[in-house]
Amino acid sequence: MFSVAEVFGVIALILNFIAYRQGTANRYRIVSAIALGSLSIHFFMLDAIAGGIVTGIAVLRNFIALRWQGPLVLWGFVALNIVFLIIEWRFPIATLDFSLSGVAIGFSDQPSHWSIWIAYASSIIFTVGSIKLNDPTLIRRWFLLAEFLGLVYAIIVGSVSGTVFNIVNLSSIILKLLQDRKAQHL
Repeated sequence: MFSVAEVFGVIALILNFIAYRQGTANRYRIVSAIALGSLSIHFFMLDAIAGGIVTGIAVLRNFIALRWQGPLVLWGFVALNIVFLIIEWRFPIATLDFSLSGVAIGFSDQPSHWSIWIAYASSIIFTVGSIKLNDPTLIRRWFLLAEFLGLVYAIIVGSVSGTVFNIVNLSSIILKLLQDRKAQHL
């Protein structure tokens, strides 16, 4: 039986597959933002805090990148990722519980797992690609690396949906790049 967290992961999977098939960068950003919001909820429900934070930042980043893509926006989001990485590395969050009365944060006395570096590295690649690039083919090429890092993170934190999410995204990107290459040769 699927958990509620996995349901959000499957929704993200479907939407992100659709996102990578979009013909324009802005259409990609919109569909991807919705998928990333679902994936953020999924990771928070699994207590994979770094995954939840970076995908949450990505939702905001994609919507802002629809209108503004300058260096200030780019470096602002890179800095935001670095700030959250430092905070999470220095003050590890063990649990994050949401209820009607508010949010409860449980801090750990153990250091953060090194995998958060992978999550934030992937996020920074996605940030640069989402804000700086407008060519869907270039976006797909850079996102191959970011999706691979996301796959490694999902496996480490035990996210079934996240693992499938990244495998499907990697496959989708590769297929779309091959289709585009074939169309260019014809």
